[in-house]
Amino acid sequence: MPVHTDRRILPYTAAQMFDLVVGVEQYPEFLPWCLASRIRNRQPHCFDADMVIGFKMVRERFGSHVDFERPHRIDVSPTAGPFRRMANNWRFQDRDEGGCLIDFHVDFKFRSRLLDKLMGILFYEAVRRMVSAFEARAHAVYDSA
Repeated sequence: MPVHTDRRILPYTAAQMFDLVVGVEQYPEFLPWCLASRIRNRQPHCFDADMVIGFKMVRERFGSHVDFERPHRIDVSPTAGPFRRMANNWRFQDRDEGGCLIDFHVDFKFRSRLLDKLMGILFYEAVRRMVSAFEARAHAVYDSA
């Protein structure tokens, strides 16, 4: 079961980074392998999201529940799809000296042994690219403003 934790300091506010991560509908514009996404059942502190992820011959659709407290916390759990278990957590903390500290954690296991084995091999590269994609998106959105 792959687990990854990443901690980064970026020159943006917690609110700015929170808005990028919670903006699921924009994921296909910048997130590797995200082919489609939509938000359903939007509430003040949560929503449900559907995503389609594709890589070479593998294409998976999954649903998730996103619970959040702006601008500090985003927690994601599966509602449908290929995951037996999935936990994805983001934490954002403004720093006195500027910018913010981001803590990212993901832990998952697929229902399919084949998919679990395949993703286990690609997992660390995929997560590294995903976190870097959010960082690049922040540069593109906030440095040009």
